Amino acid sequence: MRVNVISDVHGNAEDLAAAGEGADALICLGDLVLFLDYHDHSRGIFPDLFGVRNAHRLVELRTARRFDEAREFGRRLWAELDVDRDTAIDQAVRRQYAALFAAFPTPTYATYGNVDIPSLWHEYAGPGTTVLDGQRVELGGLVFGFVGGGLRTPMRTPYEISDEEYAAKVEALGEVDVLCSHIPPDVPELTYDTVARRFERGSRALLDAIRRTRPRYALFGHVHQPLVRRMRVASTECVNVGHFAAAGRPWALEW
Repeated sequence: MRVNVISDVHGNAEDLAAAGEGADALICLGDLVLFLDYHDHSRGIFPDLFGVRNAHRLVELRTARRFDEAREFGRRLWAELDVDRDTAIDQAVRRQYAALFAAFPTPTYATYGNVDIPSLWHEYAGPGTTVLDGQRVELGGLVFGFVGGGLRTPMRTPYEISDEEYAAKVEALGEVDVLCSHIPPDVPELTYDTVARRFERGSRALLDAIRRTRPRYALFGHVHQPLVRRMRVASTECVNVGHFAAAGRPWALEW
């Protein structure tokens, strides 16, 4: 049995179409939407609406962790736009979701990332795509548990939830063989982004579950350029499956 695992697709529909090749199933750990590409400021919803120069300025402010200034800068831009903000974002996200969900192979098992909009997924997920969040599925004799979304941060991305709500979803899984989440467990080596030069938020609840239930694997994404991509916590192999938008290659799990 082989499953290919991806995360942080961020608009890469072209490579997504081939992500399931050679595997019995594809697992996607979220972040389908591309709001702004921090490496190529011409890509994403924000530069499509406001241009590359403004995208570059927003990246500068966020990278410097000047989040209040970044929000105020964004508010000014939205105020000058002719179309309503929610309508513009909804239309742009729908265009991306239409292309991305159409590229998913059958079968695909997917959960949400922190930049995704869960309320829209049911409109685009076809019969070959199973969406899981706080739920389990058995594949080839192994039990996979899925926890979607991220924890609250100053970035205020669309699907950030409280620590308590996130922990409840982790607890609902019980013991699994493979723990699948968008964000990593709260381990410094796994949460530090070497390019952004900051710690992303990891989950203490995931870390506690790993230490308590000892799944074979904990798979996740979210941190695009981690200090460490793979390490063992207790007897669990923790693996950042990679920034699919940039690499275009899945991580393979075989048993």
